[in-house]
Amino acid sequence: MLDRLRLARFRNHVETRLDGTARFNLLVGENGAGKTNVLEAISLLAPGRGLRRAALGEMAGSGGDGSFAVSAELATPAGPMRLGTGTTADRPGRRQVQINGAEASATALGQWLGLFWLTPAMDRLFVDSPGARRRFLDRMVAALDPAHAAHAARAEAALRERNRLLADPVAPDPRWLDAIEGQLAEAGAALARGRARLVERLGAMLAQLPAAPFARPDLAYQPGGPLEAPALAQALAEGRPRERAAGRSLTGPHRDELLVTMAGKGQPAALCSTGEQKAMLIALTLAHCALDPDPARPRLLLLDEVAAHLDPLRRAALFERLRDGPGQVWITGTEPAPFAEITAEAAGWRVIDGRVSAL
Repeated sequence: MLDRLRLARFRNHVETRLDGTARFNLLVGENGAGKTNVLEAISLLAPGRGLRRAALGEMAGSGGDGSFAVSAELATPAGPMRLGTGTTADRPGRRQVQINGAEASATALGQWLGLFWLTPAMDRLFVDSPGARRRFLDRMVAALDPAHAAHAARAEAALRERNRLLADPVAPDPRWLDAIEGQLAEAGAALARGRARLVERLGAMLAQLPAAPFARPDLAYQPGGPLEAPALAQALAEGRPRERAAGRSLTGPHRDELLVTMAGKGQPAALCSTGEQKAMLIALTLAHCALDPDPARPRLLLLDEVAAHLDPLRRAALFERLRDGPGQVWITGTEPAPFAEITAEAAGWRVIDGRVSAL
């Protein structure tokens, strides 16, 4: 688990140190105090842009030199590990990563730490665009398989180039389209298969859960094209006339959709109540964390304001599931009262204007 955390010049945290962590870790404070900033800092210890998907320049604290640093010590079966990430004043737009003091890539972070999170910004997932659900799927896949992020990047680059060629008034060279479509088919099929496997595994995990007190989601994956590279390449080639008329690609993983219904009611998640949607998101997040097959890789579950809209019965059920889960938990809230059931077994800090003190 995460033993120690250090933040320097990160958003409103000038210098923050968190020691003495536990299985449950509570961050309590008023809105805007800097609780979510701590969770965001932790989320940067994984590949990707963190739980806010913010630009690096937004993370550096105001009044500093434009740099920031986040470091953590982990306790693993293989021994202690030190992870760090941040930027320097001379290169504020370039993220740097260190693992045990040696420079590394951000992708390499995924080999040492599994990070899973749920934030209020995700509450609109079921009523948001299909693109938002695809990004949600890709983040979940990449948390278990860091190579997925590379497939996504290659597919996106090839798709942009193909769309540029399709929209050009001058007909592109078919050989150039063949090459681009080959790249898109290879990366896109790998991307789609990763999404499909995750939905299948999540569905099997969720099917084992009771229908109450949390609403349980039923998942279905709707691919936007074939899942095998040769078939996808053929579909792209055959679709050129129609897609040149449209000026964009109409087949491929960028058209995938995650379909979610509430188990027992058969009602689309988008039409469920806010409370039911929140409960399904919680169920999805906990099932995702439980999927990680690597016992040597510490798992951290970041829950931002998760108890705010839960009644006492569902809060108690959530804490029980978290106790039975495999990961260390970090939770934020505006006051300690909703967490009374776990206070005795938790490490806690009060956050005020970016300053942290023990509860």
